[in-house]
Amino acid sequence: MIDILIMITMLGSAVFMLLAALGILRLPDLPTRMHASTKAGALGAILVMFAVSLHFADGVVVAKSIAVVLFILITAPVAAHAIGRAGYFVGVPLWEGTVKDDLKESYDPETHRLYSGLETPEQLEAYKKNLDMKPRIRVKNKKKS
Repeated sequence: MIDILIMITMLGSAVFMLLAALGILRLPDLPTRMHASTKAGALGAILVMFAVSLHFADGVVVAKSIAVVLFILITAPVAAHAIGRAGYFVGVPLWEGTVKDDLKESYDPETHRLYSGLETPEQLEAYKKNLDMKPRIRVKNKKKS
């Protein structure tokens, strides 16, 4: 019975890994490719670790499998975000069917600065004059009722 569960888990893992590979090949731009590779690839790797844990049924192997799963869950989204953001900043074109670009209003391609939208006009002028100056985040004050 456990062998059938291991086979099903490994088959599911292979399907998700195949979907991740197809997503990388077929999707139109970097953000969607990163999404496909991160989500489907991570799930495929997690299913492999689950099958390994079932097959060996040893405490040390299960602990290592859990550690690998946690590592994948922590690092895969962070790495995909960093790669996607770097791709955006170096000018990798978005798909022409992209509906929403949240960074378009906040990113200055000339200075490569990302603004929060809370800067005052004086701060923006100072940032443009002095490129070494780092933007500071200003928190809006709450109105007292």
